[in-house]
Amino acid sequence: MICVPGSISSGGIFDLEAKKEELSVLERESGDPDLWNNQDKAQGLLKKITALRGLLEAWDSVSASCDDLSELYEMAKVEDSQDLFNSIEEDFKILEKRVSEMELRKMLDGPDDACEALLTIHPGAGGTESQDWALMLYRMYVRFLERENMDFRVVEVQDGDEAGIKSATIEVKSEYAYGLLRSEIGVHRLVRISPFDSNARRHTSFTAVYLYPVHDEVNFEINMADVRVDTYRSSGAGGQYINKTDSAVRMTHLPTGIVASCQTERSQIQNRETAFKMLKTMVAEHYRREEEAKRADRMASKQKVEWGSQIRSYVLHPYQLVKDLRTNEETSDTGGVLDGKLKPFINAYLLSTSEG
Repeated sequence: MICVPGSISSGGIFDLEAKKEELSVLERESGDPDLWNNQDKAQGLLKKITALRGLLEAWDSVSASCDDLSELYEMAKVEDSQDLFNSIEEDFKILEKRVSEMELRKMLDGPDDACEALLTIHPGAGGTESQDWALMLYRMYVRFLERENMDFRVVEVQDGDEAGIKSATIEVKSEYAYGLLRSEIGVHRLVRISPFDSNARRHTSFTAVYLYPVHDEVNFEINMADVRVDTYRSSGAGGQYINKTDSAVRMTHLPTGIVASCQTERSQIQNRETAFKMLKTMVAEHYRREEEAKRADRMASKQKVEWGSQIRSYVLHPYQLVKDLRTNEETSDTGGVLDGKLKPFINAYLLSTSEG
């Protein structure tokens, strides 16, 4: 027997009956005639229903494939057909990959993992070097999102003084965006021969990546007296994703120093609304993490916690290596990683956190 479907459903990839019951409950809720009085809540509910249906359909497909391969295996034994064995082996590799993807989905069971997300990129000290590194990371994440067919939009990109960027914000609107990308939170370190150094010396640069879960409703109020609002002209580093207008808005929450910017909308009013929504999400998450840190008797400053923990090192000279310092996952394919091939690092991180 090649595989046993029951072993996947019971205590394995997920509790099949529990998922079916959850879908049934959500479908009953979707029939409420008053549901669409709250557009955000209704859309959030429909997204959950779609995700659950997709998961159950994937299970049905994997289960059917498993049964088919089991029957073919028994037939191959009777006929002693090497060609059939070879065909089964190829099909089994495909099935194994699909099961692995379902196992990955099972690991995304944190309280915020199913949420959409805001990913922000901020270069560290170092001027042009760090700003150029921030631009490289920005492009890496855009390529990753494109590779994975994830729904996203670039909300803002601010050009660096000479090269690179000073900041970037990407809104990832796909299901489980936060769960998939939380592996990227922290400081990313680059070692390379600087293209900006006339003496061709080796430089080390740092850039921080933050991630915020986006909830349908954020139960947090911001006093506008604590917010500074600036308007400016859109930058160009975002390429095709950025509109060149004079209506960009930047909001700074003075008590925390958190900044939210938007430059993708056509009007200043729309940019202001989007920036405020992002600011609310980011400030609420800041205070939530701060409280968690206090309860765990850790340092409460998010800035110090994240900047004190390098998560991944990208070495382009004197050798080629990308290494995750938490999981020890590594590869010499630095070009591939910077072109968005991040799945091995994300999978390794999720496995390590689910085991721990």
